[in-house]
Amino acid sequence: MLQENFEENIGLLIHDVARLLRVLYDRQMASIGLTRSQWWLLTYLRFRDGINQSELGVLMDIEKAPLSRLIDRMELKGWIVRKVDSKDGRIKNIYLSDNVKPLIESMRKKAAKYRQESLSILKTEDLNKLTELLQDLKQDLSSKI
Repeated sequence: MLQENFEENIGLLIHDVARLLRVLYDRQMASIGLTRSQWWLLTYLRFRDGINQSELGVLMDIEKAPLSRLIDRMELKGWIVRKVDSKDGRIKNIYLSDNVKPLIESMRKKAAKYRQESLSILKTEDLNKLTELLQDLKQDLSSKI
């Protein structure tokens, strides 16, 4: 029987590192008044502005109803805008509003500082290699879904 070591289990390691990064990032974003769901959605839109609601749900791993409620709340704050897709009226695309841009800037500055502090134990070449390996793994796993 294969011997497994808890500390060396790759799945648990990836999960725990991601969880710890999120918890520490939550603390940074709480200082500017953002919940995890809010900063997470704003970050996805920062990189994929105009994504449709279904694709956003897949990326965030959130079911349709909770995502709709989150989007409703953020739309009420004036942070995001839903627009009907020009090619398919059943599809809603989600965009950042202009008045959330200063908050996004503040969030991205805090994120950059946080990443630098959190990953400072890694040499640049190690961080680059880790990023490359994780991208390869993500691409391979995504192709199997």
